[in-house]
Amino acid sequence: MIAFLGMGLLGANFVRSMRERGEAVQVWNRSADKARALREVGAVALEDPADAVRGASRVHLTLSDDDAVDSVLERARPGLGKEVVIVDHTTTSPTGTRARAQRWAERGIAFQHAPVFMGPQNALEATGVMLASGVRSRFDRLEPELSKMTGKLVYLGEEPERAAAFKLLGNSFLMIMTAGLADFFALAKACGVPAKDAAGLFQVFNPAVALPSRVARMLAADFANPSFELQMARKDARLMLEEAARSGGELTTLPAIAQTMDRYLERGHAHDDWTVIAKDSL
Repeated sequence: MIAFLGMGLLGANFVRSMRERGEAVQVWNRSADKARALREVGAVALEDPADAVRGASRVHLTLSDDDAVDSVLERARPGLGKEVVIVDHTTTSPTGTRARAQRWAERGIAFQHAPVFMGPQNALEATGVMLASGVRSRFDRLEPELSKMTGKLVYLGEEPERAAAFKLLGNSFLMIMTAGLADFFALAKACGVPAKDAAGLFQVFNPAVALPSRVARMLAADFANPSFELQMARKDARLMLEEAARSGGELTTLPAIAQTMDRYLERGHAHDDWTVIAKDSL
């Protein structure tokens, strides 16, 4: 029997998928009505997390943050069996994850962090990406079951916090990309270009093509052979900021990028490739 704690959109669809595979699942959620809603697919909803995990071979969690995971696990602790494995899919901090794995290891209970790049539909369809790190032998035992939950399962190493770090890295890029798109549409508006027309640019211009070469240049610290000088990139940023200001538009990401460019210009990098702004991060 499997226990699942946290019946948000992701957790609920993980449970639906498990039930479609014929697995017995007991569920709990802080808001009990969300757990009771899973009774329609045959899950057993319980009011107390300790009751929900009692008799389970695996306890899965999809909660909000480190504090929630720690709090719920402490509440569930009286019901945990000696052979149970805790599988936490929550996006948590590397520091918190490392401490959590050590704490439960000292208690004699296995803890596996397995955060995901998934939306609710991915959880339902067993698609998307699941990351994992920690003791290799434990991961190997869990791999057949975790693989049923995702389209791609990636093991990242023995350090229990490594998957947490990679999840934050991925989410940081998605946030930066989304903020960049917000500036993209704000600049389009300032230039008098309808958003739908601006989006059409991506039909002929694919920024993702440049990603591997940018990454390679940064990792190699190949800044002295520019394809786009920092001073020219800063000029373009100035044009964007000025155009937005003329129409009263507000950009949020580009001003910070321009400030970073200015710092590197002051340090004498005007004729280096503009990827030099990553130099201190490497």
